[in-house]
Amino acid sequence: MYVFISILILIVSILMVLIVLVQNSKGGGLASNFSASNQIMGVRQTADFLEKATWSMAIGLLVLSLAATMAIPKFSSVGEQFDTELRQQIEQTAPVDFQAPPTREIED
Repeated sequence: MYVFISILILIVSILMVLIVLVQNSKGGGLASNFSASNQIMGVRQTADFLEKATWSMAIGLLVLSLAATMAIPKFSSVGEQFDTELRQQIEQTAPVDFQAPPTREIED
């Protein structure tokens, strides 16, 4: 499930980058090239569509990111077994008495 959501996040991110690159805030850019006289949608409608698509992709990316955090695998049997074995080894080892190294006095 996590891999599927990650792939969706990647696709939405690429689409969002492409949509943002197509639009221009001052009416220029690639959106103005779609204003041919035989086109059904005008320039204004194209800009509105691109703006709505950008917001939709941003919301979709946010939702998918939240879903991915919930779908991350928390525990695995191998990791849990390794953790248990490691705890047993720590408990079985005898404590080591560390002493500070001897210090030398410096004579003037």
